[in-house]
Amino acid sequence: MGYDFDWVALQRAWPYLLQGLQMTALLVAASMAAGIGLGTLLAITRIFAPRPVAALVAGYVNLFRSIPLILTILWIYFLMPVVLRAVTGDPNLGVGPIYAALVAFVLAESAYYCEIIRAGIGSVRAGQMQAAQSLGMSPGQALRHVILPQAFRNMTPSLINQTIALFKDTSLVYVISLNDFLGAASKVGQRDGRVVEVYILVAVVYLVLCTAGAWWVTWLQRRKVAAAT
Repeated sequence: MGYDFDWVALQRAWPYLLQGLQMTALLVAASMAAGIGLGTLLAITRIFAPRPVAALVAGYVNLFRSIPLILTILWIYFLMPVVLRAVTGDPNLGVGPIYAALVAFVLAESAYYCEIIRAGIGSVRAGQMQAAQSLGMSPGQALRHVILPQAFRNMTPSLINQTIALFKDTSLVYVISLNDFLGAASKVGQRDGRVVEVYILVAVVYLVLCTAGAWWVTWLQRRKVAAAT
């Protein structure tokens, strides 16, 4: 006897799924913004700072790019409260799952964004810095007003690709029981006994959003090539 699909069950589940999707969107937006900000600082430090400082940044980047993201999430969720309790002396101090997830994503994603931004800065012709300084700009002003705008324009497709990967990676927060889109789908599917229908819907949503992002990257790359010719 075949499986009896009940698509009407999705209508009952959708409000709860929408709450999970909103949590996923919050994680992606906050982690992307903070990750790009920290990644920019790391990239600038790695390029322009003295060698010992640049080496420390390189170690940070290599560390978080080498370990599984799920391990970073578990580290932050379980170990950060231990450290905070030891520092503050408060035995009841803890870290909520949303804060643990955000910290883990920012730490990990900033390492990836750092390398993208470093490559973007490297794609700007070296003479741009000298030209800006010859006009009376300080190195910081030249970097902020001349180099970084061009670099971000060049690396926009790569930043979008990394954000698509971040969107998919948010599903890992199920390990700390955070109610993201996939976590909400799992709970409501088990509650209603309609796991198959719910997981198919989740797969379709991920497919549509990631395909739209990939199409956007392709469009930007074609536009860049057309502008260069």
